Amino acid sequence: MNTPEDKLFEAKLGDMTDRCERYSSPVYSSFLDERQCVVAQQWLERNAGGLGYSFSGGYEGARRKMLAVFPVFCAEYVDDEYPMKCLTLTFRKEDKLTHRDILGTFMGQRLKREVIGDIIVGDGEAQTFVTDIAAKLLMTSLTKIGRVGVKLTDSREFELDTEQSFREIGGTVASLRLDCVVSLAAGLSREKAAALIRSDKVEINHFPAASVSQELNEGDVLSIRGSGRYILSGIDGLTKKGRIHINLRKYI
Repeated sequence: MNTPEDKLFEAKLGDMTDRCERYSSPVYSSFLDERQCVVAQQWLERNAGGLGYSFSGGYEGARRKMLAVFPVFCAEYVDDEYPMKCLTLTFRKEDKLTHRDILGTFMGQRLKREVIGDIIVGDGEAQTFVTDIAAKLLMTSLTKIGRVGVKLTDSREFELDTEQSFREIGGTVASLRLDCVVSLAAGLSREKAAALIRSDKVEINHFPAASVSQELNEGDVLSIRGSGRYILSGIDGLTKKGRIHINLRKYI
């Protein structure tokens, strides 16, 4: 189900392909979120014609990525030309900074979210991918995140650990209907779970849920506003009373 925002985004994709064909050179987007990446993939599969396309967020497994649309004869060098830089921020280990701290400061520099990729925070350091233009601004103006002094460099390769942590949730549900699974994941009654779904506060694989009775499959990703993000990681048979054993992994 495409939203008005999706349709506007698809128009931008059309503009990218038009420019690529007109000038016979690669065209790059700003950073796209996961939903936009899915919409772009689906649209390009239908409309790219003889053009190539690829996505990159700077490292394997990135959530926010740039899109490149290119003539096939350019394919060999496209990956090296994405207009992004990896910035490394270092600070005292006793000063604990969060993703929110860093993103908030970047936005306070009047940067739009689309020029900022993933932000990975480590112990006394963080690394993020930003557009080339945003990198120039941050390198010349950013010395603090809140009250914490930071040093920036664009000369280090990306090297922080990006392994995702999860909390395992197991239980039984009456069926694989969305309201049943949301009820278990968020610890709500089915009635409250259904109300969340009807209020467009639940997404399946980055798209708004179609209905409370939508059936889920193993591997589906649920986003529940106010509760978190989950993967339906296992469907493990029936109880004696006919309920279904499922396992969920909550992103933490």
